[in-house]
Amino acid sequence: VQLQASGGGLVQAGGSLKLSCACAASKRTFRLNNFGWYRQTPGKQRELVASVNSDGSTDYADYAKGRFTVSRDNAKNSVYLQMNSLKPEDTAVYYCNALHQFPGMVVYPWGQGTQVTVSS
Repeated sequence: VQLQASGGGLVQAGGSLKLSCACAASKRTFRLNNFGWYRQTPGKQRELVASVNSDGSTDYADYAKGRFTVSRDNAKNSVYLQMNSLKPEDTAVYYCNALHQFPGMVVYPWGQGTQVTVSS
């Protein structure tokens, strides 16, 4: 299954970006998956930023609470991450993937991700 993240770019601190992730799974499979947005910076492990479950419930890393909003559109097999009040430390490559039942694991091969760069 292919995951295609998009919407990244260069933005000034305090700005906003909306990331999109299209998943090439069947609609039935997509609807059942819990999805997460992850980010990675050079030399660091990929970390979970936000997640949206199949029932629509969401969860966020502490640094994302109040600034980021994760959502999904099952009709479009897509997941979104609205990022507001961006900070330079948010600079990273952002990826999406479906959360595996085993913590820390994901379901699909990683896509290319989308680069987010926040200038100060």
